[in-house]
Amino acid sequence: MKTQQPNDVEAEPANFDLSSIKAKVEKVHIEGLGRTKDDLVVHSVKELFKAGDFEQVVQKAQEVRSKLEGLGCFKSVDITIDTSKHADSSPDGLEITFTVNELKRILGGVNTLVGNNEGSLVIGGNLPNTFGRGEKLQAEYTYGTKQSKGFSGTFVKPLHNQSNTVLISSIYQQNSDWPSSGYNLREQGITLDASFDSVPMVRHNLQWEGIWRELNCLNRATTFPVREQAGHSLKSALRHVINFDNRDSSVFSSRGTLFRMVQELAGLGGDVGFIKQEVNCQVNVPLTSDIVLQGSFQGGLLKRLSDEKVVYICDRFFLGGAHTIRGFDQRGIGPHSDNQALGAQAYWAGALHLFTPLPFRPGRGGLGDILRTHFFLNIGNVDNFDLSGSLRESARQLVEKHRLSYGVGLMLKLGNAARIELNYCIPLKSQRGDRPLHGVQLAVGVQFL
Repeated sequence: MKTQQPNDVEAEPANFDLSSIKAKVEKVHIEGLGRTKDDLVVHSVKELFKAGDFEQVVQKAQEVRSKLEGLGCFKSVDITIDTSKHADSSPDGLEITFTVNELKRILGGVNTLVGNNEGSLVIGGNLPNTFGRGEKLQAEYTYGTKQSKGFSGTFVKPLHNQSNTVLISSIYQQNSDWPSSGYNLREQGITLDASFDSVPMVRHNLQWEGIWRELNCLNRATTFPVREQAGHSLKSALRHVINFDNRDSSVFSSRGTLFRMVQELAGLGGDVGFIKQEVNCQVNVPLTSDIVLQGSFQGGLLKRLSDEKVVYICDRFFLGGAHTIRGFDQRGIGPHSDNQALGAQAYWAGALHLFTPLPFRPGRGGLGDILRTHFFLNIGNVDNFDLSGSLRESARQLVEKHRLSYGVGLMLKLGNAARIELNYCIPLKSQRGDRPLHGVQLAVGVQFL
């Protein structure tokens, strides 16, 4: 006797093991190519021919799609998988077609950019895929809310090798005011940069930078130690940057680690000469599905090369403000003269944060996805320390006159790179000459301690 399944009961779909279906790619078609070079595309799709079953074909097709999208040549990439149609094809042969939509020859627009407590209007244009291998030539003009102005022209050349090497050359001009130190800085420079991966997730940048700088007094109230540095300077520097970042988000991280170290040697020409090292670490530990404990540390050391070389105020380290040690004014910690920050040759800063979405719940498409509450404890110090003595004496100097603050606040996510912080800060420990700030502090930016 045969039984029939009722109409109101849906049959369970059959589960197919795609790896048991033999398949091999016999042909790959790329439709929509114009100015993109053939050899670049061939290099990206050749892995498809190593697939031995249908599951591998699907996986490798998606990998190739990601590679093509990352070339900087195409606006979109679509995939079609079909059986082979030529006469001598095998029964398990497949043909894959990638339909690409190339980027326009000229792109441009007007955007806004969020920096550390500054918003900027950016007018830019670029020539994507300039020579057919993912190159990009771009120019940008920036005007900031704090009277900062800048222009840059950049050429980007990816090499498409296993190390993901990218060569960048740029020229720029930047004009910025620093009221907390009483000076205006105008910079015109050239930068050459080669970036590559040594191992997965570890990125290196080798850079050379040549800058002509003009430092001017901001007004008549500029203090004498800043006035005596006014004028022109020429800086030529080599820089090595190493970066490791496996965080799940750069704004609201729930897990992962960030490590960044910058080593700079200035003095290969010009009147500026120093060795500078700076490190930035961050660790995120989830306590529950919604609550995260974050610890971070920053530190830097600058040493003058010789008596013939100069270290200017714009080369030194500064500390204090809503992005570093909260509960203090911008550049409100360390050596001052006439209430203006002079900077120093060494600093360290640490922070402990407890992030929670309360009273909201994340993952529901509401405020819980873009709003966080955090409790924080900040500690740090900046000064011209004499670290030539014993390790114990150097450690004593670094810790002896530290600053300490704590507080609570709200954080609002802006896109995938920036955030707004509204904090109530309580400075617990400060030193003479500091500018502590007890109460509400607002910050907008990308990088926070």
